[in-house]
Amino acid sequence: MHQLFIANKNYSSWSMRPWVLMRQAGIAFEEVMVPFDDFEPASPFKQKVLALNPVGKVPVLVDGSGAVWDSLAIAETLAERFPEKRLWPADPVARARARSICAEMHADFSSLRSHCPMNIEASLPEIGAIVWRDKPGLRADVARIQAMWEGLLQEHGGPMLFGEFSIADAYYAPVCMRLRTYALPVSDTVRAYMDRVTALPAVAEWIADALAEQRFVIEDEPYRQGR
Repeated sequence: MHQLFIANKNYSSWSMRPWVLMRQAGIAFEEVMVPFDDFEPASPFKQKVLALNPVGKVPVLVDGSGAVWDSLAIAETLAERFPEKRLWPADPVARARARSICAEMHADFSSLRSHCPMNIEASLPEIGAIVWRDKPGLRADVARIQAMWEGLLQEHGGPMLFGEFSIADAYYAPVCMRLRTYALPVSDTVRAYMDRVTALPAVAEWIADALAEQRFVIEDEPYRQGR
């Protein structure tokens, strides 16, 4: 069976992507939690993850053939190993588009990621209002995401970005969490899509686990001294 090494569900957006993908697609795996700590080279987190991959980051997918790290590499590996799950859209044009927007998420939207780190447990509309006012890069990131989602939902008829659930929806699920936590302004169409993603069984399970874990990491919440 596959093992998926992840970090805190409240904070780890990159861990969320393959976890949600596998759970929603019905791919069996063993979850291995490696909680975040101070990230120093000798810390338990770094030592555990460095034993699995040379970059010392999660997520990591492990089975008898070795380890795959990086969420996009994991998604591609799963699509290759489980073609019957149709993790990418079946249509070649849609499939290419889905790969493109996942790569865009992987490489871009740095302002959203840095100013609105994922924190499922928190409700931070006041921080969202400040960064929305002061960070034009954040506003540009959200505008691009909104245009992308609205266009794809119109083109493919929903309920997910390419009609049925795919890697693309798993990849943007953490974005839904960020938009919700910081109450960033979005259209009704985007908010309805966020609600559908949040209601997916795998996403709902991840959220429930995140709310239950109660692991506070000060590096991820500089605006709070404790929980």
